[in-house]
Amino acid sequence: MTMRIGTTRLTMAQAVVKFLTQQYTERDGVEQPLIAGVWGIFGHGNVAGIGQALEELKEEVAYHRPQNEQGMVHAAAAYAKMKNRLQTFACTSSIGPGATNMLTGAAMATVNRLPVLLLPGDIFASRRPDPVLQQLEFPLSMDVSVNDAFFPVSRFWDRINRPEQLLASLPEAMRVLTDQAETGAVTICLPQDVQIEAYDYPAAFFEKRVYRVPRIVPPREALERAAAMIRAAEQPLIVAGGGVIYSEATAALSDFADALGIPVTETQAGKGALPWNHAWNAGAVGSNGGLAANRLARDADLVIAIGTRLSDFTSASHTQFQNPDVRFLSINVSARDAHKFGAEPLVGDARATLDTLREMLAASKHRVGAAYGDRVETLKAEWDATVDDIRAVENPADLTQANVIGLVNTASGPRDVVVCAAGSLPGDLLKLWRPVDPKGYHLEYGYSTMGYEIAGGLGAKMADPSREVYVMVGDGSYLMLHTEIVTSLEEGMKLTIVVVDNGGFQCIRNLQMSTGSPPYGNELRYRDPRTGILDGPYIPIDFAANAESLGAVGMRATSEAELRDALERAKQETRTVVIHVPVQKHASVPGFESWWDVPVAEVSTVPSVKEAREEYVEQERNERFYY
Repeated sequence: MTMRIGTTRLTMAQAVVKFLTQQYTERDGVEQPLIAGVWGIFGHGNVAGIGQALEELKEEVAYHRPQNEQGMVHAAAAYAKMKNRLQTFACTSSIGPGATNMLTGAAMATVNRLPVLLLPGDIFASRRPDPVLQQLEFPLSMDVSVNDAFFPVSRFWDRINRPEQLLASLPEAMRVLTDQAETGAVTICLPQDVQIEAYDYPAAFFEKRVYRVPRIVPPREALERAAAMIRAAEQPLIVAGGGVIYSEATAALSDFADALGIPVTETQAGKGALPWNHAWNAGAVGSNGGLAANRLARDADLVIAIGTRLSDFTSASHTQFQNPDVRFLSINVSARDAHKFGAEPLVGDARATLDTLREMLAASKHRVGAAYGDRVETLKAEWDATVDDIRAVENPADLTQANVIGLVNTASGPRDVVVCAAGSLPGDLLKLWRPVDPKGYHLEYGYSTMGYEIAGGLGAKMADPSREVYVMVGDGSYLMLHTEIVTSLEEGMKLTIVVVDNGGFQCIRNLQMSTGSPPYGNELRYRDPRTGILDGPYIPIDFAANAESLGAVGMRATSEAELRDALERAKQETRTVVIHVPVQKHASVPGFESWWDVPVAEVSTVPSVKEAREEYVEQERNERFYY
């Protein structure tokens, strides 16, 4: 590298890496690097550019090598989730399949409002070797590559066709990554020839930059309207989303609920905002919710949504809140989310807003009537007893998925983390897992991404190596993306992975049957030569042996005693453990006075489908337009 006065001559790729090392976030006086390192798989399109830069600057930035590009984005997003969106990773890929492998991760991050920086290699900007290896030849334009597919799944997207374009693009990318309302996947496409081109960058471009994350408080007028709504409510209910945890507002939420006598319900992202045994924690709400929360939601006259985007699972497809006079009050950093359901919007930081509201209401000594508190206490006790019953082992030699959840929860410590994403496990975990720490429950359910679990567990462990991480994963999801087990060994990050084996996609089989269709195509079965369909014997898969072949410790547990023993032995291991647990294939946790809108065929010759259609039409009438 040569220097000129006031400038630094670097390749575009070197400038990207150098710039990223100088980006920081700060909140509440705590400063930390925004980019914790770079994940990457080198190949055609990035090895000679970004790869060269990372090697040359290896003393300044850590490089991590995954086994699959999708996995590295999941790990980066999980890390950001654990770090309350104040830190993340950059992810670099080759062009072609290396880039498109990141698409699912990008969608997952953007849907969940989690910051990740994606740096896919791209085709030649010069077009000299057109078409280059792995280039998509789009017939309407020569300026389109597969990286254009990132456009709808990114919060910010750009392509760097000249090295000096970094000067405008990278600061904007950092602004979006650190904006709590706008954050998600940020994609900067890097043509491979431009990566190696040099430019005299201003030296100031590489100076330390701190992006301060403010705690914005809504205007006084809006707060006064909100306080009036709370005073007028007789059956108010809080729905706590992930924003409560990202804002570190859990103590503020506890104080708010205690002071005003308002019960708190949880979304997937918000579970853990209050300990499960907190007096005002009524549990999970919505399609996968519990008895107490759903009954309170049905009758609530005011729903206070905090840090939630009010997805269909939370609202039970707009059927959960049935009080004809229900109103909504929403606290959110995102104006879009704050205005949903016709809510009175409080656009601001969850912690600062809750504290301000509580102080305003304390002046009038407001508290919800005692009878409502008694009802909450009764419902909570009934729900806790129901969870105990569902988790209880009836047949020690033939476990259910609910049994496994209870046993793993009992074996885990108060600061340990459970990670999951897809299948029937998330719904069961939402109802049955009992966290006591805000970071003890780590679910990706905004995109319900099969394959997130192990890579996400790795990201969670990297974010806080002092915590034990339990990855709960179904057999179907394990088969999609289990190779990041190798990365966990590579990084020295021990995970305890519990593979719940129920013979395939039983969650979707149940959903299929709920619409009247016979079971078809969802289980891991051999094709029957007589019928020509996949309804033969179950395929026996030894997940413990598979894990051992990758270098992990494999265990198999077919009973309560064996699982308890395996979980204890896993605590003594220093490398990743995979525990294979076969369970009853068709045992499931029931729903509790809730619904999810899954359309049923309007025309069919199958009688059970016709019956399901009639029921669907009846339930559909309960969907409400909240405004």
